[in-house]
Amino acid sequence: MRHGAGLGGEVKLPDRYNLVDHFVDRHIREGRGGKTAIISGDRCVTYSEVSAQVNRVGNALREIGLEQEQRALLVLPDVPEFAAAYLGTMKMGAVAVPTSTALRADDYAYFLEESRAKVAIVHSALLAGFGPALSGQRYLKHIIVCGEPVEGYLHWNRFLKDASPELEAAPTRKDDTAFWLWTSGSTGRPKAAVHRHHDWFCCSEYYARGVLDIRADDVTFSSSKLFHAYGLGNGLMFPFHVGATTVLYPGKPQPKTILEIAQASRPTLFFSVPTLYASMLQEAERTVYDLASIRLAASAAEPLPAEIFRRWKQRFGLEILDGIGSTEVLHIYLSARAGQVRPGSTGQAVPGYELALIDNAGQPAPPGVIGDLLVAGPSTAQCYWNRHALTQDRMRGRWFFTGDKYRVDEDGYYWYAGRSDDMFRVSGQWLSPIEVEGALIEHSCVLEAAVVAFEEETGLHTPQAFVVLREGYAGNTDLVKELQDFVKQRITPYKYPRRIEFLPELPKTAAGKVLRYKLREMSRTTLAQESNS
Repeated sequence: MRHGAGLGGEVKLPDRYNLVDHFVDRHIREGRGGKTAIISGDRCVTYSEVSAQVNRVGNALREIGLEQEQRALLVLPDVPEFAAAYLGTMKMGAVAVPTSTALRADDYAYFLEESRAKVAIVHSALLAGFGPALSGQRYLKHIIVCGEPVEGYLHWNRFLKDASPELEAAPTRKDDTAFWLWTSGSTGRPKAAVHRHHDWFCCSEYYARGVLDIRADDVTFSSSKLFHAYGLGNGLMFPFHVGATTVLYPGKPQPKTILEIAQASRPTLFFSVPTLYASMLQEAERTVYDLASIRLAASAAEPLPAEIFRRWKQRFGLEILDGIGSTEVLHIYLSARAGQVRPGSTGQAVPGYELALIDNAGQPAPPGVIGDLLVAGPSTAQCYWNRHALTQDRMRGRWFFTGDKYRVDEDGYYWYAGRSDDMFRVSGQWLSPIEVEGALIEHSCVLEAAVVAFEEETGLHTPQAFVVLREGYAGNTDLVKELQDFVKQRITPYKYPRRIEFLPELPKTAAGKVLRYKLREMSRTTLAQESNS
């Protein structure tokens, strides 16, 4: 049975609904069992093989005592076992909790304690960081290790050896909890956005079909990882929604490697982040890559600078559809459209989602005026786990307060102005770091740029830019002056960066977002050093 609605129409699902029945089991019933679902290096895994593995995981988890609504923490790279563990956990009625593969032991200890996970499924390559987190854990009962066998741990193959490849989906309801995804702001520990069985279907219908027009003959490839909401949709749930094929790569997303994989695997839909798009453009200056198979590219995590869009289109003949989403709303709810891109704009609302801009008094912001972005849509999380006050503050009835600043033009196109806590006043006027960063990136020597507020000894703020240069350029005082003059010629002069610091790379999250709080810490360190000199 296929559920859904016309594009932009209301998604309708039966009350009894387990998402794995739609994303996996349905393909077997409809005759797609022999089709390739996952390409991972030399491995090609069919939908029938995915289904059997998912069922074995679900049965094996039941056998060791995991019960409905209990959590399983997943610390896995982008390999087929991730899909089996994630989907198998939810099929048997438990809650899957994907977790970053780039953390330290104290982070993993926190996630285990916060989730109260009874089971952890971890890759052997990550045990060095994960193992020390196990000391003193109160809730964890079982650890399963995939990859290479490790003495003292239950190996994946042995865990699944006697498990049946047949499993009826747990009789969950569409509003039952299916999975958590970790999200963090600029400060504090990460918190879990609690998502339902219902939510991925909505994102898949509204964004993947409504914006990308994803089809069964598509091949997807995402540089963003499966433990993150953006990568999980791109690399697993969207292709599985329509019976398409996904390409998985477990390693760190380096520009040369990603381009080589894209050239060899010939995806039709490609997903990445602005930082990597910029680095891939630089790599493409050294080596010619054939990306002719790709019909659409998408970007999220950070706003896509207009200059990167223009350079990419000139180099590869491809549009990049910029979008913004959030872990709380699960995926992209505001996106550019193919053939309708306005470089520098995030586009328009995704079908099925409503957007609103409000001023500081909570009143609607008129066109052209910067306001706080709110979104209403069916994939919004139920709550933050154990964060009642924050849930009330951010999830306001059917609206989610995103923390992003935008303005909308007369044509309904949205233009990003920064995070609410990134805006600051210069010469008595509000400044959006994004505008200054966009001007800097237009310079031929700049690969990336990030701007934060520098607090002068007077207590007033001025813009400070952190710049990553393209290969072949060196930072010096002459270049600082050249970049400052360059910015003054492109935007209102008072917005130019009074200070410019050159860095080999910008600090970022695993999802590719710039960690501006770290740049602000560097800025404060600079002020302290100047005060002491």
